Amino acid sequence: MNSLKELYKIGNGPSSSHTMGPQKAACLFKQKYSNANKYIVHLYGSLGSTGKGHLTDQVIKNELINVIILFEPKIVYKYHTNGMLFEAYHDDTLIGTWLVFSVGGGELKELNEPREKLDNQVYSLNKMADILQYCNDTKIDFYQYVIQNEGEGIINYGKKILNQMFMSVEKGINTEGVLPGKLKIKRRAKHFYDEYLSDNNYTTLEFAASLAVSEENANGGVVVTAPTCGASGVLPGVLYTYNKYYKYSKRKLIEALLVGGLIGNIVKTTGSISGAEVGCQGEVGTACAMGAAAICYLKGGSNKQIEYASEIAFEHHLGLTCDPVMGYVQIPCIERNAMSCKRAIDCANFALCTSGDHYIKLDDAIEIMLKTGKDIKSKYRETSKGGLATKKFKKEEIKW
Repeated sequence: MNSLKELYKIGNGPSSSHTMGPQKAACLFKQKYSNANKYIVHLYGSLGSTGKGHLTDQVIKNELINVIILFEPKIVYKYHTNGMLFEAYHDDTLIGTWLVFSVGGGELKELNEPREKLDNQVYSLNKMADILQYCNDTKIDFYQYVIQNEGEGIINYGKKILNQMFMSVEKGINTEGVLPGKLKIKRRAKHFYDEYLSDNNYTTLEFAASLAVSEENANGGVVVTAPTCGASGVLPGVLYTYNKYYKYSKRKLIEALLVGGLIGNIVKTTGSISGAEVGCQGEVGTACAMGAAAICYLKGGSNKQIEYASEIAFEHHLGLTCDPVMGYVQIPCIERNAMSCKRAIDCANFALCTSGDHYIKLDDAIEIMLKTGKDIKSKYRETSKGGLATKKFKKEEIKW
């Protein structure tokens, strides 16, 4: 597996695959063909279907001058649905092309390129069963396993990531107004936080913190991919609550962040974190599993209990579709992050009531998730052509 630095990334929302990835691709293409004076960009598959709602065209226009963007959702490659074809011209002469795919979490891959960076392997093991066995044999916990593979430097990186998560929460709970886009969704994180200040209920704080980050993401603000932008509210919601309400130190939260990252890394490596490829089970499902593992670690859970907590969270998101209304990362995405934040804590507490023994393993759930994602019809995989995305909302229905 690659480093956790490849999983946790800081960037602007609303989508790691539809915003961060295309922006990065446009920047790289511009650097390679700096003498071009015109560009044409073809957006395929899910990018073609929901690119406008995800601001894909806007971030590309921010990078490339004199660019024509063509939305072509019917062109889909088996390798991955998020295909982009960049064309560079000098006057009317084509001087270069690049077919590239945004595969989730801001990562870019070329056609049929291995999904893992084979020259940048930090972990030799990528299955939970193998990691569990190794940790058992060497008598170390998951946090120690991460440090053993990443080195002590990952702690400072974790601090940087945690600080950004908390900054995203703080900004969100102090901001009111309406999110951009035709839905005109009213921001609610500040209201939930004000409720928390009056009732001192930790669940209200969970909701406030996770909503805050998800609303920042929907607004194009700075968030951390955990594992994606669309699912970026779950883990910060969990960690912020355990810091503010339960007074866990930031140092301990960094350890939990890295343990949760280990779970996300396994899913990213052996499954998928791309909503366009496998539905929201790969995004929020993974985020919930990461959050459950983090909390289980914080509360003293064994490696077996942590694995179980993450498996419970992951298993019970199987089959979850990605059907954003009008292509915006708002409905059902924002509320879904808050619900999964709460579920992550429940999953951890459930696992802590057991010895950690159970039937379905995390590796099994990831394998089934990938198969399920392939079976889900494309209209339920970030194309906004099925499910809740077909619901026609009236203005009075969405003014909370």
